[in-house]
Amino acid sequence: MLQNSKSGFGWVTIILHWLIAVSILGLLALGFVMRRLSLDPALQFSLYQWHKSFGFTLLALAALRAVWHVVARQPRAPSGLSALERRAARTTHAILIGLTIAVPLAGWAVASTSTLNIPSFYFDWFVIPHLPMAKSEAAESFWTSAHSILAYATLGLVALHAMAALYHHLVRGDEVLLRMLSTRLQQRSELAKSNGGQVIAKRK
Repeated sequence: MLQNSKSGFGWVTIILHWLIAVSILGLLALGFVMRRLSLDPALQFSLYQWHKSFGFTLLALAALRAVWHVVARQPRAPSGLSALERRAARTTHAILIGLTIAVPLAGWAVASTSTLNIPSFYFDWFVIPHLPMAKSEAAESFWTSAHSILAYATLGLVALHAMAALYHHLVRGDEVLLRMLSTRLQQRSELAKSNGGQVIAKRK
């Protein structure tokens, strides 16, 4: 099932979710390495270009995810969630989607305002033009700080999001995590609950 259903997520949402998650973690790791280790200048230049290439890829995936989030049907919340928990989940998802767009945009602004005026080579296939922004050390410094702050905020929110999913799976035993892993797992979980409910009804 490609599209979301009333009870779970489809493969489009699942694939976008995990591609974005892996991209975020990979970009954070790459950003840390390329800035904090003494590297050969040629290697460092290559790492920066890889970071920008994957950043542009993340921006495209995040934009697609945002559009899909708006146009696709949203599954109903798992049973047992309070109104406050449902509101918190919706807010967290909205903020995460916003951050996955804001972080690469801020990175693009860094490259665009840099006085070095280094081109952004997208995987050595073509050059992505800079944003129409004035170049200055002050602007570059501002967007560098914004890019870092937003990136660490994203990491913190992703960690909370992951812990919440594990809590729901391990402690509460609901289908929150299963719904983002596989459509088959969702179906099995729903079937198991349905069969369990039938057994209880027969015993009564």
